[in-house]
Amino acid sequence: MEDFFAWLFTDRTGVVCLVIGGMLVCLLLSFILERRTRTRFYNHEKSEDDWDLFGDE
Repeated sequence: MEDFFAWLFTDRTGVVCLVIGGMLVCLLLSFILERRTRTRFYNHEKSEDDWDLFGDE
């Protein structure tokens, strides 16, 4: 186990695997949370109080 952590944090390929693994975990979490949000607010109608990131149309 000690060799694994030494490889993961000191070797170049270990660090690349760590970064790619972190990106995949974040991608999976964002996908799951987006799905949960869509199922919870599936019938949300836009009102005057809602704001848009890209401005008013």
